[in-house]
Amino acid sequence: MNSKKVTAIGLVIVIAFLVVYTLANPVDMANLKGYSSFASKSILSLLPPVIAITLALVTKEVFSSLFVGIVCGATIYSNFNLELTIQTMLFNKDAGMVTRLSDPTHMGILVFLVVLGILVSLMNRAGGSAAFGKWASNHIKTRVGAQLATMCLGILIFIDDYFNCLTVGSVMRPVTDSHKVSRAKLSYIIDATAAPICIIAPISSWAAAVTSSVPQGSKINGFVTFLRTIPYNYYPILTIIMMIFVIVRRLDYGKMRLHEDNAINGDLYTTSDRPYDGQDKLIINHKGKVIDLLFPVIVLIIACIFSMVYTGGFFEGVDFITAFSNSDSSVGLVMGGFIALIITFIFYMYRDVISFEEFMSCVPEGFKSMVSPIIILTLAWTLSGTTNILGAKIYVASLIESSAGMLTSFLPAVIFVVAFGLSFATGTSWGTFSILIPIVVGVFPSGEMMIISIAACLSGAVCGDHCSPISDTTIMASAGGQCSHLNHVETQLPYVLTVGTISVLSYILAGIIRNTVINLVIAVGILLVALFVVEKKVGRERNE
Repeated sequence: MNSKKVTAIGLVIVIAFLVVYTLANPVDMANLKGYSSFASKSILSLLPPVIAITLALVTKEVFSSLFVGIVCGATIYSNFNLELTIQTMLFNKDAGMVTRLSDPTHMGILVFLVVLGILVSLMNRAGGSAAFGKWASNHIKTRVGAQLATMCLGILIFIDDYFNCLTVGSVMRPVTDSHKVSRAKLSYIIDATAAPICIIAPISSWAAAVTSSVPQGSKINGFVTFLRTIPYNYYPILTIIMMIFVIVRRLDYGKMRLHEDNAINGDLYTTSDRPYDGQDKLIINHKGKVIDLLFPVIVLIIACIFSMVYTGGFFEGVDFITAFSNSDSSVGLVMGGFIALIITFIFYMYRDVISFEEFMSCVPEGFKSMVSPIIILTLAWTLSGTTNILGAKIYVASLIESSAGMLTSFLPAVIFVVAFGLSFATGTSWGTFSILIPIVVGVFPSGEMMIISIAACLSGAVCGDHCSPISDTTIMASAGGQCSHLNHVETQLPYVLTVGTISVLSYILAGIIRNTVINLVIAVGILLVALFVVEKKVGRERNE
């Protein structure tokens, strides 16, 4: 009997069991007040994301893996009642797929994705991307230069990680392709300059999220506290240094080395899974110039900043920083995207590089290019919601509270590890901030240990978010680099774990020494020593 038949028979048996169990143990669907799962607020609440992530890494298939994780989570939540399982998956007010899609913030992100996809398609059709690629090939002569240019652009776009991922990818992909940089390496650079940059940028949507996570009523100034955490925020700082090192020294290891070697030989994808292959090969207007790419990108940046501070009340008398802190990034990005789309259309029509019919044909093209990340995001949000209703956040938060009695010096390292685990399992840094920062402030109401511990929380959350297959930032970095999502996750994981391990050691030392400069120097020193050891072991790539 082949595996397909065994799988089909197994599914029939499981469904039959659930039907029989449901009939024998009915649930009053009209009155679920006081209902709880047997796994609520226990370690079992982390089982659904663990199942999804493990399946994704083993089967190399992300859609079915996420769906299985959702089904397992809903089944556990419903105590194996089939009717409640279906209701939970689709319509639960905190976790159902329909509910998650109807959330204004989530829908705003999906609309922004589509708008960005249309803009990229427009820039390709108008010839802007081709013209920029030709210009860059005349000015950027090496693979190292192409990667450094991508990194610098990512650092410059520090406003928002979603915006960063898609903009950097669309602008730099022709350049890195021409210099035979693998799509996996491009996606890593995009991802490493998204959340890790935003979390140490005072003016960003992430700074606003951290500031808003500080408990109201406390005597702590959220924005000032955020600024003080920056030198202790080891993971993002060390990630930037590591990125520069591996680019300049041509050092790649793990599966990234295979992808880079293959790219040098002409294969940018390595695996048979290449969902974006050929999408850049659209009908190109050879009258296009570099301005046809730069103008839309510049307008998009200005429009998004304008829209975000607008939503924060800047034009009602609120100062710029406060307005940015209070902004609704989802609304701001959608507004900015539409403004940029309209202005770009007018600009292209004025330059006579695109017709109205061609503009309209770019709308479905842009939408189709974003179908894969939209599906993954939808499934990831549903899985995250299912994990939350099982009480995973409460369980993880209790780990921190129970650790407060241990040696105080080691608590920042514990906070980092717990924040990493929660962010990795749920795929969200912001949710981790909102859960753990109030607990940290409760343990350390003031002083240097409070700053170190909050920084450890931020650092651990970004580390987990950076490598989680169900993180929306990771998903959009894959989309920005037009790389298979699982290829991106697998190739960057060794880099993330390298920096994450050194960050844990650094927080142990920070809890003991408690000196900003000394601790940062030690952390950087440990990282450089580790990278030189890796370089000696695996060697450097050949230059091309």
